[in-house]
Amino acid sequence: MQAAIEAIRSDFPELSVRVHGKPLVYFDNGASSLKPSVVIDRISSYYASEHANVHRGVHALSQGATDSFEEARGIVARHLGVSEVNEIVFTKGTTESINLLATGLAHLLQDGDEVILSALEHHANIVPWFLACKHSGARLIVCPLDDDNRIDHQRLSELVNDRTKVIALTHISNVTAAETDLKHVVEIASGVGALVCIDGAQGVLHGPLQLEKLGVDAYAFSGHKLYGPTGVGVLYAKSSVLERMPPYQGGGDMIDYVSFENITFAQPPHKFEAGTPNIAGVIGLGAALNYLNRIGWNTVIEQEKSLSAYMLSHFQQWDRVRLHRCNGSAVPLFTFSVTGIHPYDLGAVLDRYGIAIRTGHHCAQPLMRTLGVESTARASLSFYNTHSEVDYFFDALHRAIQLIG
Repeated sequence: MQAAIEAIRSDFPELSVRVHGKPLVYFDNGASSLKPSVVIDRISSYYASEHANVHRGVHALSQGATDSFEEARGIVARHLGVSEVNEIVFTKGTTESINLLATGLAHLLQDGDEVILSALEHHANIVPWFLACKHSGARLIVCPLDDDNRIDHQRLSELVNDRTKVIALTHISNVTAAETDLKHVVEIASGVGALVCIDGAQGVLHGPLQLEKLGVDAYAFSGHKLYGPTGVGVLYAKSSVLERMPPYQGGGDMIDYVSFENITFAQPPHKFEAGTPNIAGVIGLGAALNYLNRIGWNTVIEQEKSLSAYMLSHFQQWDRVRLHRCNGSAVPLFTFSVTGIHPYDLGAVLDRYGIAIRTGHHCAQPLMRTLGVESTARASLSFYNTHSEVDYFFDALHRAIQLIG
């Protein structure tokens, strides 16, 4: 396995960068992953010799760009376990995907309806639903966490009732690494006919999904966390959901007929893809998924599990370190605090050793309050990271604590 990982590391040019004279140790994958050369090259090739607008021209370049663009839609659908490619809408990221969904469903919500979130949610899965409720008169209900920093499924079952119209939850927490039991949530929701809408920003990168089989109604994610480019994201939603929603934006390519007296709209997904899309980004996302499929998801999953166990075994030896993490997670994401040291100071010192981590509230201020902290540090690893980097991280962490006090 180690030889395979070393070969994989050569596919990521940014891993050869030096920071403050030190080799880069990139432990900020929860914020954004690095990009393999095949993705960078594919985007460059598109701009160098294939660029044209999509869905608009009969000339060869436009037809070729359209084919590549729509091929990526199919690649994404297969990764999500979705058979209907027209249920895949391209956006600029998870945030826009959730805003599109929440804004559309706000038109269907009524005074007295309820939308359930959890205390785990990222701001991108709080603010859009807050606004949707404010617009519609629906109530925002928050499901608490259990003692292990997971969604309390017993309490969730108790909160769901005939007024519940949407259950909007994270797939995997960007703070505690807790994974939501999607099957159980769908079972709860189906009893009252509620929609299950999932923030998949941290969930989509750990292996292929079976959303159609599970019965999830909507799922949002960003390409840049899945080894693809920034500025591209996906909203998967069932046709029955997309057909009920009004357009999110107006413009070219999302219409069927336009006059000054009447406008009719294209069928989904094009109804929600107004204007010229991020063509290169979509093609790059397809290249990223092809790359992951080629190296094999078993390799990705096994390396992540190995790194997670190795990292956890080190953290458990530190008395001054408090982990804000659920038990049993195989996700290599570790949010932590060091007694007496501000996370920003810790991150700044680790940066001098070439180590990139995240510090702050991680766009999850309600969760920080639940955990009883204002901010934390977070080390999030990918399959291209190594055990030796983990060793180096803990050596630097020890030095940083000694330096700061």
